[in-house]
Amino acid sequence: MARKSPGINTGSMADISFLLLTFFLLTSSINTEQGIPRRLPPPSDDKPKDLEIRTRNVFNVIVNFNDEIIANDEIIPLNQLTNRAKEFLENPLNASNLPEKDTKLIENMGEYPVSKGVLSLKNDQSTSYNMYVQVQNELQRAVNELRDKVSVQYFGRIYDKLDTALQKSIQKAVPMNISEAPPNTYGKTD
Repeated sequence: MARKSPGINTGSMADISFLLLTFFLLTSSINTEQGIPRRLPPPSDDKPKDLEIRTRNVFNVIVNFNDEIIANDEIIPLNQLTNRAKEFLENPLNASNLPEKDTKLIENMGEYPVSKGVLSLKNDQSTSYNMYVQVQNELQRAVNELRDKVSVQYFGRIYDKLDTALQKSIQKAVPMNISEAPPNTYGKTD
């Protein structure tokens, strides 16, 4: 008579595998890609209004299919975009071709001339993602540098070192008005 070799009970193996899988999913961090942080306006029940913005208040930035940056109808290198955007938004001499200013009463600051300027970004469908992100970063850097400048002028510290109440005041004085149009096919000839 041949002896049967004893078998291994594998009935609970599936349960153990499931528990291990659950443990590792809960304890490990999953790397997620982050997009470009933008605060969207709150939802509204009202019909959207056509917002009329005067031409002088818009700084048009177009990134074409060759990844060239066209700022207000002039081709410029990427490293000039931040300074051009800052100069546009700041308008220290109140030039007639740069944005208007609206004097507002801002908590912790008093009356402050707030720029009505809008940075408008349009890109081609063939624009590389790398160039798109670099242009977004430069426009955001322009606003951040202006916020730092105003923050140091009024509170003696850069924007990031301020408490929340003072940061909100600076945000009202230097709003992040970056508008983005849907991709288009600028300058393409097929």
